[in-house]
Amino acid sequence: MVKLHDSYKRLLQIYTLSSNIIGTPLLGSRFVPAHQNRHEIRFKNTGERALQERQRQHMARGLPKQKPIAGVKEVIVVASGKGGVGKSTTAVNLALGLMANDQSKSVGLLDADVYGPSVPKLMNLKGNPELTDKNLMRPLVNFGIPCMSMGFLVEEVAPIVWRGLMVMSAIEKLVRQVDWGNLDYLVIDMPPGTGDVQLSITQNIPIAGAVIVSTPQDIALLDARRGAEMFRKVNVPVLGLVQNMSVFQCPKCNHQTHIFGLDGAKELAQTLGVEMLGDIPLHLNIRETSDKGQPVVVSSPDSPEAEAYRRVAAAVVRRLAEHLR
Repeated sequence: MVKLHDSYKRLLQIYTLSSNIIGTPLLGSRFVPAHQNRHEIRFKNTGERALQERQRQHMARGLPKQKPIAGVKEVIVVASGKGGVGKSTTAVNLALGLMANDQSKSVGLLDADVYGPSVPKLMNLKGNPELTDKNLMRPLVNFGIPCMSMGFLVEEVAPIVWRGLMVMSAIEKLVRQVDWGNLDYLVIDMPPGTGDVQLSITQNIPIAGAVIVSTPQDIALLDARRGAEMFRKVNVPVLGLVQNMSVFQCPKCNHQTHIFGLDGAKELAQTLGVEMLGDIPLHLNIRETSDKGQPVVVSSPDSPEAEAYRRVAAAVVRRLAEHLR
């Protein structure tokens, strides 16, 4: 009788364990008497709590510890959920605007878009980085901004056909194996989307804040919202939104046309509860200066377009100060 009872208890444990692990009982419910339900629930709850704790510990072990970049005080990421919204142009002019607003500040620029690096073209930089005595890459410099990009390490038209692990390794080298010197701000031009690179950077580096760039167009705003929510999930402060290509003004009659819609990013900022950092117009001057590698903030500093970028830079600095309080 004792053996029978012990065997029954063992079957009950196997039944309960199988339910916890795969969600499907190994034995049918007809084998479980009513007077055992109380014990089964207690065992199941305990098993679930233990399983959840093991999962939490496993995840904690798997996440890398954030390590600051040597010599860099604050890291600002410029991101967008969708490509083609002017993110890289905004990142470049933001970096230049930060320095233009306060000449005492040192600013660096990292192009984290491994597959489609734009910083070499926008900053008019070519060549391979030199190595220091410590085997660190020296950033290429223009307009007083030290820059690093995958575009400096490959041919200009060479496609980068890499899997995720190789991209992660490249990002690690661009971040850690560069002699950045002493920087007040490092602006990182992120690739579009919410993939491996974004997670790798936000999990490995302490980020002071994220700037989300979007046009007012509905389709762009959908992805911009995803980008903002991703940063929230990884505990990166969203400093605010930049509404790019907000309005087109005819150079002949000065009539204004909202080609991509009116105030879409402003409405999204209100929905997300974040600040609207500024509006950047759709202007020929921005496109032409960018294509020449002479960003508008330095080539046309007195233009309304340059002033718009400097206002965004000032808003970013103010928001960073608010988060430090």
